Amino acid sequence: MIETYAEEENQELKVSVRTSLKASTIDGSLSTVFSNITGGVLLSSFLLNLGASPFEIGMLTSLPMVVNLLQPLGALLSNRSNSRHDYGIWTFLPSRLLWLVLLIGIIFNRTNTDLSKQLVYLTLILVGLSNTLAALGSASWMSWLAALVPPKLRGRYYSVRSIVSNITSLLSLPIASFIISNWQGGAIAGYGIVLSIGILAGLASLACQQFMVDVNPQRYQTVIQVGNRIRNWRERHQDNLFNSLIAPFKDRNLIVFLIYFALWGFAVNLSTPFFNLYMLDNLDVDITWVTLFNSLSNGANMLMLLVWGRLSDRFGNRPLLLFAGIAIAITPIFWLLTGIEQVQSQLWIYLLVFHLFLGGTWAAIDLGTNNIQIAIAPLQHHATFFAIVSAVAGLGSALGTTAGGILAQYAHYEGVLGVFFLSAMLRLVALIPLLFVHENSS
Repeated sequence: MIETYAEEENQELKVSVRTSLKASTIDGSLSTVFSNITGGVLLSSFLLNLGASPFEIGMLTSLPMVVNLLQPLGALLSNRSNSRHDYGIWTFLPSRLLWLVLLIGIIFNRTNTDLSKQLVYLTLILVGLSNTLAALGSASWMSWLAALVPPKLRGRYYSVRSIVSNITSLLSLPIASFIISNWQGGAIAGYGIVLSIGILAGLASLACQQFMVDVNPQRYQTVIQVGNRIRNWRERHQDNLFNSLIAPFKDRNLIVFLIYFALWGFAVNLSTPFFNLYMLDNLDVDITWVTLFNSLSNGANMLMLLVWGRLSDRFGNRPLLLFAGIAIAITPIFWLLTGIEQVQSQLWIYLLVFHLFLGGTWAAIDLGTNNIQIAIAPLQHHATFFAIVSAVAGLGSALGTTAGGILAQYAHYEGVLGVFFLSAMLRLVALIPLLFVHENSS
């Protein structure tokens, strides 16, 4: 009788976890629609149509990085809540509803075009506020999902989830661009239509979280099926504010990982923002082809996720990050070859192969980085550690983008290849701390 009850309970647990993961995948897809519309190329194009300056476009890129410094605060607040789900609603719901203010501003702009400059400032303020609220909730969300995904399935699940999100991105971006370009009221009004769709998608993604098993940070009693056994854990006690924040820094392994992540973020962002600019200005590649190459890169990223996911489950995430990291580290040097006459004669083929390689390899970096964080994070300080990682990455990336911009400006884009070479060398140096990171095998 007892065994029958236990089997029924285990079966019910499997179903609830499976339902949670499906809901999370749909949530990720809808969130992709929202993030693509409220950020990236669509929002940049919207600001350019309003007459934004290059500095304001730069602010659009740097603000989301800077506010990641608030993630540790968000982790501390979420750990004192009684529900991962409820805390997420209190942070992500207002973060997405804020964009209704911009929608109202676009409506007023149709009757008074003199408001364009004010609309640029309003957009930047909303980007800052929205990303601030999202930063406060990100660590809690990642901790919630980490508690639900069985360790042995992390590689496969996150790869599938990323594939679904990438497919959504590949479909939603062209459709959104078509609507904006062909809207009879103009590109600004067209973006307003697309923005309304994005807000609805963002709210729908939060509704999907209703179908996920909730986790109480106060009593970590999530039950996860691992092979043929059930693992139970709970937090024995709640540390005070100071101890919760410094706890991850007591582990040397975590400190080494943070050093790697900060250096990698700086080295990558030193050059990456200038790749498309180099194609447009130095290689005279038409913007249509630049967009196509980037789309093909995203497609290669999507196709390789399943491959990298299986390899990470088999060999671990650190070997994956080292292998793919070396490949990614030398990619800036590929741009140095574009000055060779033989390459220039076959430039289109060269750029095509390069972007396919870049997209496929970055899939391993994205997947491995996500999984190794979950593997090495201390169980009782999941949210805090994820928040600190994001804050460190945001700071390193912001500094890298700033330094790259200064160096590129002094180079006047003729000597920008020197920035690419420096970035490649720093990427290789950034991989050294990863050699000393120990990944938990469980």
